[in-house]
Amino acid sequence: MLFDTLDTVVRLMRKASTTTGLRTTVNVIRRGYEIGRKYADSFKATMPILFDDLLPKWNYVAKPQ
Repeated sequence: MLFDTLDTVVRLMRKASTTTGLRTTVNVIRRGYEIGRKYADSFKATMPILFDDLLPKWNYVAKPQ
């Protein structure tokens, strides 16, 4: 099935469940995010970003120290 619209994706995600019966919760945040924002050097020093090996562009974690 083609993910042609956001509504299609949300509907399919809401149908998902595990074999033990756990269900998904889907919330779409409909707002724009500012791009090109700079951050303070102190933030960068105390909040390293760990990128996923398989999909680093999409999967990453900020680990506070």
